[in-house]
Amino acid sequence: MKSNYSYQIYSSVTQLPENWNQLAHATLFLSREYLAVLDHSSPTNMICNYIGIFENEDLVGIALTQFLDLNYLKSFGNRDRGVKSLVRNIIFKKFSSHILLIGNNTLTGQNAIIISKKTNQTEVLKTLNKAIVALKELFKNKGKKVHLCTLKDFLENDLSLFKIPEFIPYLRFSTQPNMVFPLRKNWKTEEDYVANLSKKYRDQYKRSRKKATGIIKKQLSLEEIIAQEDVIYDLYYHVAQSAPFNTFFLPKNHFTVFKEQLKENFLFYGYFENDKLIGFNTIIKNGSDLDTYFLGYDDSIQREKMLYLNMLYDMIGYAIKEQFETIIFSRTALEIKSSVGATPLKMYGMMRHDNKFINSRLDFFFRHLEPETLWKERHPFQD
Repeated sequence: MKSNYSYQIYSSVTQLPENWNQLAHATLFLSREYLAVLDHSSPTNMICNYIGIFENEDLVGIALTQFLDLNYLKSFGNRDRGVKSLVRNIIFKKFSSHILLIGNNTLTGQNAIIISKKTNQTEVLKTLNKAIVALKELFKNKGKKVHLCTLKDFLENDLSLFKIPEFIPYLRFSTQPNMVFPLRKNWKTEEDYVANLSKKYRDQYKRSRKKATGIIKKQLSLEEIIAQEDVIYDLYYHVAQSAPFNTFFLPKNHFTVFKEQLKENFLFYGYFENDKLIGFNTIIKNGSDLDTYFLGYDDSIQREKMLYLNMLYDMIGYAIKEQFETIIFSRTALEIKSSVGATPLKMYGMMRHDNKFINSRLDFFFRHLEPETLWKERHPFQD
């Protein structure tokens, strides 16, 4: 029997159906405006495609895919240099250098797919799988055979949707949590937040603020971002290289394009010492959520001035002032984010390798090659 469900694969935002944003209203990160950022400034080793899923003529599902070619990268990151890291990098290059991701590798959270509540979710996911198979064939015809197919980042409850034959061969896995900061309704100012901290963490707050004396924080306009583009990229790249593992590096124009496309929904804050840009952070307004994005800094000044910690406090202060409900601090630096009040939210993904032998042992390879992060959760509040 012929299915009422079909898919369409798009390679550019300009091709998307006019009513795309009607489904994307739940998250900025699947909107036309955000996807245009990827169109114009995605990493050089990333190819983005967008999937529309239709029930008859009605658009009932949308998805983002990113094809990553790790052969473009000179380095996966410089922080870890042990034997395990070396072996992992060699294996990735040889057996998993072509990754098809359903989701967004530059963000943390479920930014992979939205399904209309008025349709059959199982049929949409079956159709999504057909689109994935078609995309793999498209890349194969271009000489880029997909080694590994991955879906990210889902909550545990979401995984039950994928208990269908099409997704049984996928390994379910969990890595570092998403650090999430729920703001309390009684906080009206940053001082209210500080008042709820225990003495140890109030002292940490006061010490970091004192250390930052002489640092000037300023929100940069589009023109100012363009003028500082080279310095911004150097600061970003320094931090990105120190990560344990990278599958991409942003292009130099990324923050400029972001500001052009999202305007006031994308905020860029520069930190200056003696009129010199020594650090920056970026945040994105996404409905009631405030998502933290990439940052950069001069490491020597960061240590001396506790710049990173001050950035976290600044983000909290802004979120309270503007009455956001949640700050999405994402992954990395788990312990320091925990020390300001963020809590870990476990996220899950699914992966399938094209090689049947590797796929049958994917759990073993994943457990032995995934960089382990040891950290201690902090509890900074008095209650």
